[in-house]
Amino acid sequence: MLAVLGGGDEEGVLIGLDAPDDAAVYAWDDDRAVVSTLDFFTPIVDDPYLFGAIAATNALSDIYAMGAQPLFALNIVAFPVGDLDMSILGDILRGGHDKAKEAGVPVIGGHSIDDKEPKYGMVVIGSAAPGELFRKADGRTGDRLVITKAIGTGMISTAIKRGDAPNEAVEAAVQSMLLLNAGALATARGFDVGAITDVTGFGLLGHLSDLARLSDLAAVVESRNVPLLPRVREIVERGNVPGGTRRNFEHIDPIVSWAPSLSDSDKLILCDAQTSGGLLISVAAADSRALLDELLESGLAAAEIGELVAGVPGAVDVR
Repeated sequence: MLAVLGGGDEEGVLIGLDAPDDAAVYAWDDDRAVVSTLDFFTPIVDDPYLFGAIAATNALSDIYAMGAQPLFALNIVAFPVGDLDMSILGDILRGGHDKAKEAGVPVIGGHSIDDKEPKYGMVVIGSAAPGELFRKADGRTGDRLVITKAIGTGMISTAIKRGDAPNEAVEAAVQSMLLLNAGALATARGFDVGAITDVTGFGLLGHLSDLARLSDLAAVVESRNVPLLPRVREIVERGNVPGGTRRNFEHIDPIVSWAPSLSDSDKLILCDAQTSGGLLISVAAADSRALLDELLESGLAAAEIGELVAGVPGAVDVR
């Protein structure tokens, strides 16, 4: 299928469908590359302004994960014009605009359709020097794995839809999803970093496995070190598990070695489909402590959660 759609062998294509990364990259010339991505989804919180802001944060994240600077954005909108007040759409767009403005990114166009279910997101165009890009395939044996945000937004969002989310969890999840990954990227640049990806719809283990596979390595995860948003264990134990999270588990389970002590809830949390998650960074062991300290000092819920090791490409050992 990817061969039919096109790969990365066309002139100028640095990253395409032959080896997908967090964003597509096209070489403008020897010194500049265009980095592009798009993302959109249905509402995950009740407040339309916050939904717009979270969707914009999420779309920008792939540009930061590539090590690029976002330049401008285009809106993607689906909205039931005859069923919902247009002021709701106005709030969604205002949230997206304000978050993009915070990132220094102008929103200069877009496209909308009439649809039964609201959807919103952005195309984001960025730039980078080719030598400054971070690729998922650049992980190295012995690199430590550092994550910059806590896990659990998928389960909390599901609980919100069911009216079963504690206020503490909702507030923490919203603040996490609204946090741009620009600061985490800027901090990472000061250290010996190998690969970077962002943790979104395929869950922590899905994105980690992908990074490890493309780097021709395996990974070890210390589950007790993975930071979680408040009340996530309670939320999952009450059955608030997104369909995407269950699909993530089914997909990743054959290549994961689970510690016998892990419960089903533990496993699902590590596969939880995230929205606007943090960066997952592979960093040289000698720099990992200093990177983690600097991330924590900046207020991020960062943690060192494991390492890249020699082994079956993409396999993950969860301890």
